[in-house]
Amino acid sequence: MATAHQIARCSLGSVRNSRIIAKLAALALAGAAWTAPALADRPARVVSINLCTDQLALMLADPDQLVSVSHLAQNPDASTMAEAAQAFPTNGSGAEEVYLLKPDLVLVAVFPPAYSMQDVRDILGGIGSALGQQDKTDAVLAKFDADLAGLSDAPLNGPRVALSYVNNYTSGDKTLAHEILTIAGFRNVASEVGISGPGKIPLEQLILLEPDIIITGRGYPGQSRAEDNLSHPALRALPDTLIAGELTDRDWACGTPYVLNAIAKMRELRLSLEAGQ
Repeated sequence: MATAHQIARCSLGSVRNSRIIAKLAALALAGAAWTAPALADRPARVVSINLCTDQLALMLADPDQLVSVSHLAQNPDASTMAEAAQAFPTNGSGAEEVYLLKPDLVLVAVFPPAYSMQDVRDILGGIGSALGQQDKTDAVLAKFDADLAGLSDAPLNGPRVALSYVNNYTSGDKTLAHEILTIAGFRNVASEVGISGPGKIPLEQLILLEPDIIITGRGYPGQSRAEDNLSHPALRALPDTLIAGELTDRDWACGTPYVLNAIAKMRELRLSLEAGQ
């Protein structure tokens, strides 16, 4: 049977963290319905219960190794690998449901998210090791490093950019979003006002900062006052600022190699802006 220490504590985000882990551990220790391979062996039945580990498992596991992914894995608004996920049954992340799938390995997200490109590499390495897929992981890491090197040509003084999400939230210099912007050749104005992690730039302050570009968060169906800042008339006071439209959350969110897509898009934006000058 799957033992408590075979519930892989893979980095990234949070998913009802301690409660789910406690339930899974209790169920794993209580049952004796099947025998799992030794931890050093490649697990034959892998279940992922978190969007971020879903995508990494889809990337690194053998198709016959992955038993189930979370239902969010098939949502194209959230998942970079929604198409690949269609081939797999989904789960609702419930402990009892996972137990009935008889996994050898459960991928659970309990550690902090990625804040840097090195964190992305470390996450990949950890998931790959848990899956027993070292060769495949090494190949993905090598491609990641090569592609990243090809995008790392930032100028010393690139355009000043502000990220503006709903409710005026932004990302400071100790976030993955900041590193994406920096590698792409932008200067994040959140650093100018002392924001390190997630924080807020009020609309009035944003206007006073006069960034070269504002990248807004993505709107969703329906209407919310929290999104008013994304299209507020006061932004017309910045005639020389480009409102660059929406960032693609799914490329930024999970610390997977798909962050390179975000870097490439931001780099293209910078180059188009420079060409226009």
